[in-house]
Amino acid sequence: MELQGERLIPASVDTTWASLNDPEVLKACIAGCESLDRTGDDSLTAVVALKVGPVSARFKGNLKMTNVQPPSGYTINFDGQGGVAGFGKGSADVALTAEGTQTRLKYNARAQVGGKMAQVGSRLIDAAAGKITEDFFKAFEAHLQANAAPAGAVPALPVATAADGGIAKVWWLIGAMVLLAILYFVIR
Repeated sequence: MELQGERLIPASVDTTWASLNDPEVLKACIAGCESLDRTGDDSLTAVVALKVGPVSARFKGNLKMTNVQPPSGYTINFDGQGGVAGFGKGSADVALTAEGTQTRLKYNARAQVGGKMAQVGSRLIDAAAGKITEDFFKAFEAHLQANAAPAGAVPALPVATAADGGIAKVWWLIGAMVLLAILYFVIR
């Protein structure tokens, strides 16, 4: 499966790069992300709870960045195990370029899924991956806008949380790819 797209991020390349490499920011922006921990300079582990159609599972996964070219891009390689629900593995290329005071983020994710996830059907998986990706970027952009706002200002968009149903590593996107990228970044 393949997922491609691009977004205009309301922040500089350096700010976008720093946020995409901050486990706390990513954890807050990935729906169902229970943990996201750095295990090395270029690797992370994650636990993400997901529901795609009738299949619900807790996926444990690993992310490793390769071809790192700060602050312009990298490749994220990921794999996730969800027990009987199945597995996901793949990679996502992420590229950042400046457009004035904003950043153009382009991604190209490739993934394979197996087990019950693979039996759900491609339309349902595609729809879930699209929603997770959109939710991730909305939360990521809201986070960047909130941090750019002057002290005491109210952010234009509230940062969604897993509890209120919003948000998916990038990265994952990227992720959401990449956490469906552990599964966004996977479930496509």
